[in-house]
Amino acid sequence: MPPQTAMQGDRVARPGRSNTYGGGGTYGGGGGPSGSPAAKGKKKSKRHKSPLWAKLLTTFGVILALVGVGGIVVVKYFLNQLTSNIQTTSSVLDSNGLGNKTVPVGKLPDGAMNLLMLGLDTRTGWGEGESRSDTILILHITASHDQAYMISIPRDTVAKIPADESMGVREQTTKINAAYLFGSQNGRGWQGGAKLATKAIHELTGIEFDGVMVIDFNGFKGILEAMGGVHLCVDKRMWSSHYVVNNGKVEYAHGKDPTSPPRNALWFEKGCRNMQPWEALEFSRLRHSTNGDYDRQRHQQQLLRAMAKKASSSGVMGNPTKVSKILAAAGKSLKMDTHGVPVDSFIFGLKGLAAGDLIPIKTNGGTFAPGQGGGEGISDDTRKLFEATSADRLPEFLGRHPEMLINDATAAS
Repeated sequence: MPPQTAMQGDRVARPGRSNTYGGGGTYGGGGGPSGSPAAKGKKKSKRHKSPLWAKLLTTFGVILALVGVGGIVVVKYFLNQLTSNIQTTSSVLDSNGLGNKTVPVGKLPDGAMNLLMLGLDTRTGWGEGESRSDTILILHITASHDQAYMISIPRDTVAKIPADESMGVREQTTKINAAYLFGSQNGRGWQGGAKLATKAIHELTGIEFDGVMVIDFNGFKGILEAMGGVHLCVDKRMWSSHYVVNNGKVEYAHGKDPTSPPRNALWFEKGCRNMQPWEALEFSRLRHSTNGDYDRQRHQQQLLRAMAKKASSSGVMGNPTKVSKILAAAGKSLKMDTHGVPVDSFIFGLKGLAAGDLIPIKTNGGTFAPGQGGGEGISDDTRKLFEATSADRLPEFLGRHPEMLINDATAAS
């Protein structure tokens, strides 16, 4: 590939080392990469989906700040913008005792809470009943409701998918991200997918949940666009399996993910910078490294923290139009089971998270844990982590195991 400028700023296509990405310019002078789903606005086909939960915490931050800015009338107005678009169900946590048994249905817990957040991986051309929950995040919220621990479950963890006679699903052992797929098939949609995924995750962890959220890619991207991107730090040079650079333009890489970087691969270089929405989403999906999917989990946690920080910034809070767009995008993307609690009460009751910490936790020591049949497993320390979470003793457990906390500067971005 001849020397040429591939991107504005210091992103250049260099001979002999593929295409690098770093600095703060924009690709191709537009709002998204050429040939990517973002660039082809006319196409309505399903797209690759990235992290997901983040938008929910983003709205928490927005709503909290509004309490101090405009009073309860303003808060209710914006809260209605969010909740009026959210799809809800009671079929997930009301079945098979998956919900928190210590709290009556319809009441927000006074103590600690556990939320399950599922993000879908939907490929171009896929329809309903073809998606897997490739992002699985447990959010453990402390009793004070102002601090949350983020626990990611590796998507390739080999686990038991429980049988569900009501859905005609037989018990089987396979990758845990398939539970959502099996549950959503035959017209059961996201409600069936969330139900079976929650059952499988409860089986694996022993944790009962106070809320379940399913988040889709389009709404997630819309929130980032409404924010104007976020600031993130890349701690190691990594390449994207979803985009390539052709003639100086970033394009979507159609076809299967390669196992090694092609000649025209898009590279993310080390360093901190403001990323455009599509760039931040792609960063959260990078996994071609020595730690594989664990780097991907960490990137997703970084993005969540960055979005929460941006949502409560003066640049967002001082712009009612931007707040409105963020909430509208969040509502359209969220699907929830709140265990009988009205959605507005559920979200408003967690407003303290915006001012608190989002603390990422490292499962399996941050690397592949061998499991049955050569698949991915769960380490003994991670099982103890799940037990402590279920028993509401997570802060004390982490005090004895500080090595499980991700507290480096890059994770905090």
